[in-house]
Amino acid sequence: MVLQQIFSEKNIILNLTSEDKDELFEEMIQNIVDNNPAVNRAEALDALLDREKKMSTGILPQIAVPHCVLNGINGVYGALGISKKGINFDSLDGNPVNYVFMFIFGEDSSEIHLKALKELAEILQNRNFLPEMAKVKSCAEVLELLKL
Repeated sequence: MVLQQIFSEKNIILNLTSEDKDELFEEMIQNIVDNNPAVNRAEALDALLDREKKMSTGILPQIAVPHCVLNGINGVYGALGISKKGINFDSLDGNPVNYVFMFIFGEDSSEIHLKALKELAEILQNRNFLPEMAKVKSCAEVLELLKL
């Protein structure tokens, strides 16, 4: 249950206010930094934007998984955001995203990096996941859906 170690109620944003990718990164990184002062906001933003230049992390319909590796931190930090109206993300399918799983991995976290992405992929393969996410009203409900 790696995702439940990364995401907590304080790292879940039920009503993202962002309308585009740049605003989204700012909003979600701010959440991570507010809850984890060890993360340098500017460095995290630069690392995420650099990773995004290689290829959009809007990889599935309605889903984006922006992630990066950041030198100087240990472990992994994350935020999960939900947008009911959708966010222009330059996703691979060209459509807005509604669910964003952001990860900032420390350079020493390759094992948890792989476990987190594998666990997320397994959850996203469940055809009931997105319909259930569309109904959540609390952070606790989101965390319950992340259980395998």
